[in-house]
Amino acid sequence: MARAIDAIDEQILYYLAQEARHTSAPDIAERVEVSPPTVRNRIRQLEADGIIQGYHAHIDYEKVDGRLVNHYVCSTGDRDRQELARRALDVSGVVNVREILSGRGDLRVKVVGTDTDDLTRIAQDLNSLGIEIDDEGLGYREYFRPYAPFGPRDEEPISPVSGVAGLTGDANVVELIVEEGTPIVGKTLQAANDEELLTSDLLVVRINRDGESISPTGETTIQAGDFVTVHSRSGISEETLSAFTGQ
Repeated sequence: MARAIDAIDEQILYYLAQEARHTSAPDIAERVEVSPPTVRNRIRQLEADGIIQGYHAHIDYEKVDGRLVNHYVCSTGDRDRQELARRALDVSGVVNVREILSGRGDLRVKVVGTDTDDLTRIAQDLNSLGIEIDDEGLGYREYFRPYAPFGPRDEEPISPVSGVAGLTGDANVVELIVEEGTPIVGKTLQAANDEELLTSDLLVVRINRDGESISPTGETTIQAGDFVTVHSRSGISEETLSAFTGQ
C-alpha cells in the first residue's frame, strides 16, 4: 500500500537519489532546513515503510576487464511472472530483472558476461527456465537523475512541518520515533499531560502510524513505533525526549 509523504520526505529522497554515498544527514538537513536527527528519523521511517529499499552502487561493468552488458526483452507467457523473475535473478550473470505489466515483453533482464560465449550461456539458462527472449541489445550508456518534482522549491520556503499552521517565531520542532517500553507508550496525550510527561507548552502536532497521518487529540493513544512531530516554544527538555525515546 502506498504511503503519503510530505515535502521533507520528498527532498530527502531527491538528495539520496542524487548521491547516497556522499550525502550525510547533516548535508541534507542544511539543504532542507531541519535538524540532522529529523533527517535520520525520516530516513529510518522511509526504510521501514519500504520506500527506500536499498542503496546500490552504479557500476560500469564494461570498464571491468572488458565485460559485456546485455539487455533482454523477455516474455513469460501464461506462467507465473513473479516466480520466473525471481528464478531469473538466480542465473549467474543476471544483475537486474524488472517486471512489466504487459502481455509480451513482460520481463526486462540486464546481464553481464565475460564474452559473447558467456552471454549465450546466460540466454540458454533463461530459456531453460521457460523464459522466451523476444529481443536483445548490448548496453552502451546509462543515465540517471533524481525525480525533479521532489527537488528544491525555489519559489517559496518549505515549513519544517508540513500542513501545520502557525509554527513560527522561536518554535522548536522535533520529530521522534516512539520506542517500546517508554513512559508514554499506551497513554493518551491527556493522560501524559496529567502525569506531567509533557510540558504545558508542548504540542504533539502529528503522528505517522502504519503509513497514515493522524491529527492527534487528547484522546489519542501513543503507540510504540509512532513517528511523532512535537512543537514547543520554550524548547524540548531531556525528560520529555526520554518519555518518547527512553534516551
